[in-house]
Amino acid sequence: MIDKANFANIIQFCNQQGVTLVAVSKTKPVEDITKLYQLGQRIFGENKVQELVEKAQQLPGNIQWHLIGHLQTNKVKQVLPHVALIHSVDSLHLLEEIEHESAKLSQKTEILLQVKIAVEETKYGLNEDELKEIIELVNAGKFTHIVTRGLMGMASFTEAEEQVKKEFASLKIIFNKTKEMLETSSCFDILSMGMSGDFRLAVAEGSNMVRVGSLIFGER
Repeated sequence: MIDKANFANIIQFCNQQGVTLVAVSKTKPVEDITKLYQLGQRIFGENKVQELVEKAQQLPGNIQWHLIGHLQTNKVKQVLPHVALIHSVDSLHLLEEIEHESAKLSQKTEILLQVKIAVEETKYGLNEDELKEIIELVNAGKFTHIVTRGLMGMASFTEAEEQVKKEFASLKIIFNKTKEMLETSSCFDILSMGMSGDFRLAVAEGSNMVRVGSLIFGER
């Protein structure tokens, strides 16, 4: 069930801060997404490829679908025709597969590179050396069908605010360094960090795209 009051408050906050809201609709029915669409939301985030594809086929064509969950290489071909932005590119191998399949479709796919900033081993993401390697390949012109729009990261799942702030701040520093490394950085403008429990902290540390689900759609 949509919490209209929460949605209104979050949208107001995002507009005031110049932040893009991705409404995380994973596991939620088409009916709930339709209600939020009718309130003006156009960007929705899904964790699983199959769910994203099924919803994209049922809902209005002007919705921007963002894949925010881990992407397996064997699912790249399936998701590319439907996705506006992939947040979760966490390996060179995955990036190469996106390039390969995008070339087949003669399209440019927009992506974010996911950096590991959390202490949990279960979190995916590139380390700084892996990120540097990818940026060097981008500069060398290896990925002609990919637009690298920025970085994404997830903070540790903890109630320790200082730890979360520290992790977000570290990603902002990495974002700035990466932008400087890129020979063409005009399109490198998205820092996606912050979810329902910590998006305000993330924005305070430099995020300009937040992924909020349970505060809007209710607990899963």
